[in-house]
Amino acid sequence: MTDAIRRHDPLVKGFASDNYAGVHPEILQAIALANEGHQIAYGDDTYTGALQEIFKGHFGPTAEAWPVFNGTGANVVALRAMTAQWEAVVCAESAHIHTDEGGAPERSAGLKLFTVPTPDGKLTPDLIDRQAWGFGDEHRAQPKVVSITQTTELGTLYTPAEIKAVCDHAHQLGMLVHLDGARATNAAAALEVPLRAFTTDAGVDVLSFGGTKAGMMFGEAVVVLNPDAVRGLRYLRKTSMQLPSKMRFVSVQFEALLAGDLWLRNARNANAMAQRLAAAVREIPGVEVPRPVQANAVFAILPPDVTERLQKRFRFYVWNAATGEVRWMTAFDTTEADVDAFAAAVAEEIDSSA
Repeated sequence: MTDAIRRHDPLVKGFASDNYAGVHPEILQAIALANEGHQIAYGDDTYTGALQEIFKGHFGPTAEAWPVFNGTGANVVALRAMTAQWEAVVCAESAHIHTDEGGAPERSAGLKLFTVPTPDGKLTPDLIDRQAWGFGDEHRAQPKVVSITQTTELGTLYTPAEIKAVCDHAHQLGMLVHLDGARATNAAAALEVPLRAFTTDAGVDVLSFGGTKAGMMFGEAVVVLNPDAVRGLRYLRKTSMQLPSKMRFVSVQFEALLAGDLWLRNARNANAMAQRLAAAVREIPGVEVPRPVQANAVFAILPPDVTERLQKRFRFYVWNAATGEVRWMTAFDTTEADVDAFAAAVAEEIDSSA
């Protein structure tokens, strides 16, 4: 018997973030499976050992996974391991490492971020060249890593060919490529390709692989695809406060997610619900969907008063207050009924403003 009290309505769902979703039941079962008895701490447990072969199955024989607590931690650890103190990272101006991590790459990793404005959140070789210069100039932080995000913060997808072009160009410049894959599973499902198609096979050196948005309770992984791209990762994970003592509970979640097709089922559902939502709201006069819906993000422009009232009924975020643009995210547990109820609420609030 537990003294805990349920303090929320389990029937209420929002569209603010896939982080708002709960834990997939199969992953909860896996956590319970790993819970009995004792296991060696700090990653020497049998679950973390087995996890390496699972990641190799998705990303190739050189892949090595380093479980961490969260996405910011994964990015900081990865970028610290890929750079020296005098080196810099080129990223999109909209990149999560620049806009939503509280300055952690600069403060914790001591990195300089060279940002590039992009129309769709994606870097190209030409855009990279806007900041990838000054090599050998002691007065300028030395560009060393190109960091891209899949899917991007604007909900767009890189094709495998586009990522290969970025990697080829970066490598020609003597730079490395990091991929922030908080929603990599959504990208693979949308592109209908294996996870390695836009990572290992495209030339990515290090991947931050997301688990939380994919249905896990907590946990991400730094996945090293090119062993020559990192140094000291074992020690940097600890000094970045990202070494879980009871690592088996992160690793067993990844096993449940990746050993079978759970990751794909979850991603396909989230993506399909975003398409359903976009199709529904496009039919509502007064709602504009200004960006392509390529994975599980829908961006829309609403009248400010509609947004204000709607947010009292459903959680979601304003993306750009100046333009009235909002962002709606779907998750592995979003249902058709959830989408239809939300779309109906949008229509009701639009009508009440007429």
